[in-house]
Amino acid sequence: MTTLCFDFGNTRLKAGVFSNDAFVEDLLLEDGSPASIEALLKKYTPAKTILSSVIDHDPVIETLLSTNTCFHKLSSSSKLNFTTPVGKPETIGADRLALCAAAVHFYPGKNNLVIGLGSCITYNFINQHHQFLGGAISPGMEMRFKSMHDYTAKLPLVQKDYHFPVIGYDTKTNLQSGVLAGISFEIGGCIEFYAERYGNFNVVLTGGDAGYFARHLKNKIFADLKFLFKGLYAISEANNC
Repeated sequence: MTTLCFDFGNTRLKAGVFSNDAFVEDLLLEDGSPASIEALLKKYTPAKTILSSVIDHDPVIETLLSTNTCFHKLSSSSKLNFTTPVGKPETIGADRLALCAAAVHFYPGKNNLVIGLGSCITYNFINQHHQFLGGAISPGMEMRFKSMHDYTAKLPLVQKDYHFPVIGYDTKTNLQSGVLAGISFEIGGCIEFYAERYGNFNVVLTGGDAGYFARHLKNKIFADLKFLFKGLYAISEANNC
């Protein structure tokens, strides 16, 4: 049985394909049009679908999915494998809910910090009692590069280059160090903060650049680029018919 897990983020629209419980592949969608979604439904003929969206997508998409599959839209009212004893749980982003679900599913009974590297960097803490206590949100990599260019008169827009020197020697490498080394230091400091306060502690890094940052951290880190999709699948299994 095939399940399609859709992740509509601020930067990219993606889908993960599962066959029974096994992750098969991920897809980058060219656009979020109903025609694109319909084409995927015809190609994969999924029995189940789930949608995590943090954007204002075309509502026709939900109609397509619910008409052709056993469909679930991820929200604060979804059946989850953790609780959310925080202020205004209805405002928690769908992407964060999926990451927390994956943490509890794969690392039950642990104090889990899941760090998602996307348009923003999210720090999501779920304690060993499977309670999502919150965390933090900070600007993502591209946002940092772009903001320094957009909000200054002369700083250029530079791209990431993982061979940057920590001590920059010109404007370009100073900006790269400020963003890339800055993110590494930020992540490392956040991990140390939680590690000092909680035992039985586990850290998962996810997102397209997770592998790079995991290599530069002192603590033992699990890097899983598909962690959000795995969380969506677990939620789909708990909520779909």
